[in-house]
Amino acid sequence: MKMSARELVLAVLTIGVVLFGLTALLAKPKIDELKEVNAQRQNIINSIKIEKRLVEKRDYWEQRLAEMSQLLPMEAADKDMDVHWLSVMDRIASKHNVKISKRMAGEEVQQGDVYELPIECKEWEADLESLVNFLFELQSEGAMLDIRQLLVKPKGKGKLKGRFTLYCAYTREKSSE
Repeated sequence: MKMSARELVLAVLTIGVVLFGLTALLAKPKIDELKEVNAQRQNIINSIKIEKRLVEKRDYWEQRLAEMSQLLPMEAADKDMDVHWLSVMDRIASKHNVKISKRMAGEEVQQGDVYELPIECKEWEADLESLVNFLFELQSEGAMLDIRQLLVKPKGKGKLKGRFTLYCAYTREKSSE
């Protein structure tokens, strides 16, 4: 069987297309893998740059830590802190006419030298101005009080209600055991 020049060209082109398709099918996973490796490489390069900048600013961050640590109150090693922080919160709330009806202190958590005590207020009620003044005074207490979750709902006629979680930070004296 003899093939004409036209048939020969078509056969060569068909074999070429099939080989190209097979090559593309076999190479696609490797190409995808190469793209993923390059993306990971770029992420690592970026994180190294960020970490180098942080290391260069170490003195600045140590100074900031020292300044912020001075704002945290130092408490006795055996002092029960939930009563203390509940009374601070209640004092500020009553000063600004924020009515807190359900509140509960959580478990004290130690993170390095700093202790945190969450206080969950499940029900409060106030008008907008009282709430803003209450939150502002809590924030003015320094680094020790932080509201991380705040839910506000309208109650009607200018009244608001909701819940929040207040985190209280402090340090403790070293116990002499």
